[in-house]
Amino acid sequence: MENETTHIASVFHDGELKVQQQAGVSEKVAKYATKAIRSFMPDQHREFYQQLPMILMGLTDQQGRPWATAAFGEQGFITSPDENSLLIKGSALLADELNLNTGQDSKVGLLGIELETRRRNRMNGYINSNTNDALHIHVDQSFGNCPQYIQRHNMSINTDTKSLDIRRSKTLNANGAAFIEDSDTFYIASRTPDMSKDSTSGVDVSHRGGRTGFVKVEQDGSISFPDFSGNRFFNTLGNIEADGRVGLFFPDFATGNTLFLTGWAEIRWDDPRIASLKGAERIINVKPDEIVMATNALPLRGEFIDSWPNLKNTGVWGEQN
Repeated sequence: MENETTHIASVFHDGELKVQQQAGVSEKVAKYATKAIRSFMPDQHREFYQQLPMILMGLTDQQGRPWATAAFGEQGFITSPDENSLLIKGSALLADELNLNTGQDSKVGLLGIELETRRRNRMNGYINSNTNDALHIHVDQSFGNCPQYIQRHNMSINTDTKSLDIRRSKTLNANGAAFIEDSDTFYIASRTPDMSKDSTSGVDVSHRGGRTGFVKVEQDGSISFPDFSGNRFFNTLGNIEADGRVGLFFPDFATGNTLFLTGWAEIRWDDPRIASLKGAERIINVKPDEIVMATNALPLRGEFIDSWPNLKNTGVWGEQN
């Protein structure tokens, strides 16, 4: 038992373990997590990343706040020199505007997602170097994700020549609130309190999806969304438990417009509203610290194909369960 506990602690930090325990899944997760989470990328993952035109990224800014963003390019802009590293040509979207840490030893979370097929894989690590307009990233943890809650899109290069427009604020205005509540997809970055060389520390980025209306802007300007059943690793919720700082990225692939925010999150285990949201196991509430809206920001456009088939088993705010 001691060896098993030590082994599990080698892939999860205390926050993740605490959330797993509170959710009652510790023993179940222990049976498969250490086989699923690797310190290297299998060849299938390496090949997958190299065919993508987009990769989601979680990075911190100069204040230590996490932001979720993405990098884009023609197929092949991501390469894998070996099983322990990825090389991403170019830079993260709004990296300069958000003052993101992309220098040597900066922690990074990556999510490769193919919206046409719902395939996705995750990788967390750190930047070995940032040279010749390319990020050289070392793998700490690599694992796959299931296709749940992903809305399929056909992705293509944007030919729109409209200029980028960026607007910052400390609170959500009516346009920002409407943008969020109209979304059926967003990405969330989170972080651990420390940023050591320990493989369980660092930044994570993950996908959240649901029916339009599954994210709500409260009267006080905070944001609430349900936590549906996932892989039970609780990487995001574990980071929230341990630290609380998060970054959310809402993309509109039809228009190229985006909304980014960074703020503080809490897990609401006993929120009475859980019972009224089909499929919700918890509620996450986020208080924004800074909001950035950017129009015409995405270099890709996505034509909607279909929603994840089992979205009918998930609820939205204001709907009777």
